[in-house]
Amino acid sequence: MKIMKINTFLAVVSSSLVLLGSGCVATNTGHVTGGVPWVKDSIDARYPRPVDQVAAATLVVLKSNGKLLLDNTVDNTFQAKINERDVFVRVTKVDDKVTRLQVQARTKMGGDIYLAAEIDKQIALQLTVTP
Repeated sequence: MKIMKINTFLAVVSSSLVLLGSGCVATNTGHVTGGVPWVKDSIDARYPRPVDQVAAATLVVLKSNGKLLLDNTVDNTFQAKINERDVFVRVTKVDDKVTRLQVQARTKMGGDIYLAAEIDKQIALQLTVTP
């Protein structure tokens, strides 16, 4: 009888931890997606290029790596599906000479910082190719 109570208690505690561990995460595109919120999933970079050049390089990289799902030219946000991961990119103007690039990659349960870093690196390389 006592073992049954302990097993029931452990089941309730473990299921509560699972529910508390999961949550919602804000994306770079302004939406919310499910997942573990405390996992690092984004890279923030700055480039000495105009916004339109960084946005064009982002489009080339996302299209060549996966499927482009969202291309919002009004606020320069992009979403793609790469290797069954959701990739969110935001391009914003810091000043006349510097552009900020935020790359976020998420799996169903958490972040993929390695894919975010790889996409950021490919965008930087694409910027060196385009004049």
